[in-house]
Amino acid sequence: MSGKLFNQYLDTLASCLRESEASRADGTPMQMNDAMDWAAKTAHDAHDAGNKTMFVGNGGSSSISSHLSIDFAKNGGMRAMTFSDAPMLTCLGNDVGYENVFAKPVEMYGAKGDMLIAISSSGGSANILNAVAKAREIGATVFTLSGFKPDNPLRQSGDVNLYVPSYEYGFVETAHTALLHAVLDLTMGWTPEDGLWERKQ
Repeated sequence: MSGKLFNQYLDTLASCLRESEASRADGTPMQMNDAMDWAAKTAHDAHDAGNKTMFVGNGGSSSISSHLSIDFAKNGGMRAMTFSDAPMLTCLGNDVGYENVFAKPVEMYGAKGDMLIAISSSGGSANILNAVAKAREIGATVFTLSGFKPDNPLRQSGDVNLYVPSYEYGFVETAHTALLHAVLDLTMGWTPEDGLWERKQ
């Protein structure tokens, strides 16, 4: 691999992050920093009211869900959970169909006032869209992260929606992870002085 190609890869990843877009439920564009503030405040408000943040995703997005749910809980001090347990997935996939493996847990464990963070690279996964529909039904707030097609259905289903403009899984998944970390890290008070080179020992 050439150094030039590697740097182009990094530049493309940075562009995906910088060119990510935020929008409201009606499609109205938002500033990214306003969307991040909204997500952080909504998660904190849910916790303060005795509620929680739920994460759902498939494959790589499932790993992001597990990763960020524990970070929101351990580092952010907020109630958070995900539905990636293998026995749960196989049980529900067998009993209610794979398209409902997240909608059913949202129905069982979700409550009015909760927040659902729905992650899908394609924005078209039926089980993620069904989880969003169930969250709406119980009165939960919905925050989505998607990529691939600009008009994917998940991007149009949340109260606030983040979209990463790429068709590459690696870029979309990495950007989703970084954006969710930013939601958490910034609300925890991150500043440039906390960066690698400036960290005080």
